[in-house]
Amino acid sequence: MSPFFKASLLLSLSALITSCGPLSDISSSSSGHDALGHRPGPRGFRTVIIDAGHGGKDSGAVSPHTRQKEKDLALDTAKRIADALRSDFNVILMRSDDTFIDLDDRVARANRNGSAILISMHYNSGPSFIRGPETYYWRVDSHGLATRLQQAMAQTSPMEIGNRGLVRRRIRLTRNPEIPCVLLEGGYLSNATESRQISDANYRQKLANAIASAIRTQAALGDSGTGPLPRPLNSPLSRPSDARE
Repeated sequence: MSPFFKASLLLSLSALITSCGPLSDISSSSSGHDALGHRPGPRGFRTVIIDAGHGGKDSGAVSPHTRQKEKDLALDTAKRIADALRSDFNVILMRSDDTFIDLDDRVARANRNGSAILISMHYNSGPSFIRGPETYYWRVDSHGLATRLQQAMAQTSPMEIGNRGLVRRRIRLTRNPEIPCVLLEGGYLSNATESRQISDANYRQKLANAIASAIRTQAALGDSGTGPLPRPLNSPLSRPSDARE
C-alpha cells in the first residue's frame, strides 16, 4: 500500500468515525471545561463547589410541619458537606450566608473554575405522601456522580415513598455549567415524618457525610461501577422561561 493511499484511507476512516452518531461525541477527557459534557465523568478532581439553594429573598420551600425554610436547611447542609470535604479538597461555597444569588450568576461563578464539580443542595416539596431524596443531572459527565450521590442519600434515608430517585432533567444548574454538575434534593419538607427528620441536625450531618463520601469515591474511581453512560443530548441552554426551577 502506497503512503498516499494509506493516508487517504486513514482520513476516510477518521471522517467515518466522526460521523457515526452520538457515542462518537463522548471524549475520554473528564476534567476542565466542556460546553456539553459529552464525556465520561470526572476523576481526580481537586475542587468541589457547593451551592446552597435559594437564599435571601428566595426562601425556597417552607415546611408546614416545622416552619423551617429550605434556604436555611440547604445552607446548613452545604456547610456540613464542606467541612467533611476540606481535608481532601479545595471547597468553594457558592454562598456562606443568607444571600440571594441569581441562578445564571451561580452558573457563571461555577464556570470560573476548571477541574471542578458543582453540587447544588436543596430540599423538596410536593404531595404530602412523597418522601425520599432525589438527584437531578443532565450532562453525560454528571451521570456517574449523580448515581453515586443518589445511592448515598437513599441509603441514609430510612424510607422512600413515591419519589423519583435519579432524574435526568434540563434546568439551569444541571445543563448550563461547563463542568460536571448535580442538583440534590435531600428529602421532602412537605412530608410530616421526613420534615421532622430533616429538622434534626444529627440527621443532616449524616446526610452530609454520605454525600461527601460519594464525592470522594467519584474522585477516586470516576464512573467505574455506576453503569453505562446515557446518550448525549444536544439541547439548548436552560432559560428562566423554560419551566419552574
